Amino acid sequence: MDKVAVHYHTGTDTMDIWFADPKDEFSCEEAGEGIIFKKNKDGKIIGIEKLYVSKTVGIDQPLPFELIVA
Repeated sequence: MDKVAVHYHTGTDTMDIWFADPKDEFSCEEAGEGIIFKKNKDGKIIGIEKLYVSKTVGIDQPLPFELIVA
């Protein structure tokens, strides 16, 4: 993947940021409060998931849109 892909999911209020093909995800590791590293078989971080996006940016409800940037 030559581009960074950003996906915001309204229903779950989560954001995924991918540095490689999401299909290569093999495992996940919690990195801190509301941050999950997504790794491939080699243990390389290929994506990051941010939980509770609305709460993090200080609004009361999920953002009112779906964002996919590739």
